[in-house]
Amino acid sequence: MSDANLLEAAVRTEFGKGAARRTRRAGNVPAVLYGHATDPQHLSLDAKAFSAILRQHGTNAVLSLVIDGKQHLALTKSVVVHPIRRYIEHADLLVIKKGERVTADVLVSVVGDPAAGTLVTQDATTISIEADALKLPESIEVSIEGVEAGTQINAGDIELPKGVTLVVDPETLIVNIIAAPEAETEETDEAAEGDVETAEGASDEAAESAE
Repeated sequence: MSDANLLEAAVRTEFGKGAARRTRRAGNVPAVLYGHATDPQHLSLDAKAFSAILRQHGTNAVLSLVIDGKQHLALTKSVVVHPIRRYIEHADLLVIKKGERVTADVLVSVVGDPAAGTLVTQDATTISIEADALKLPESIEVSIEGVEAGTQINAGDIELPKGVTLVVDPETLIVNIIAAPEAETEETDEAAEGDVETAEGASDEAAESAE
């Protein structure tokens, strides 16, 4: 088995919120390993080492877990991060086998510059795909280079890497390119300024008449 992403994991014997807090205070991440009809295992992972793997390989990183001296392949299925302090609170890991295909949500990365005068909105930041567990892409690129206003890119329009299949509905909207509202806003602002100037002029004339 490959030593890539090798990570020692200790079996946890204490459970609950209090035990999880103690695990984190010790510099570790509480995690659960499940799958392939095995009983869930409650584990403790070194927080720094686990975070380094996620930074390098993304949130769908494949781990070589060492538990009680034995290695196990595991896919990082989900990671819960504290919303303010940004440390990892918990992780769910899925037991996998070489050659097995798995379903995962992969980040959608929008690249390129659209046509001038357009505004880009990204309706979905991830798409659900199926691929070999050891060949999951870290992200899927969507090019919007030179794309004109009025263009919509759906999940089914995205070119996927070889061996990767789409799981999400092909009609799911990913990127929407519309005309930028700047010109209309500028005209509205200019009209508003004209109305203010007219009102101010009328007020001045009224004041002069009163004098």
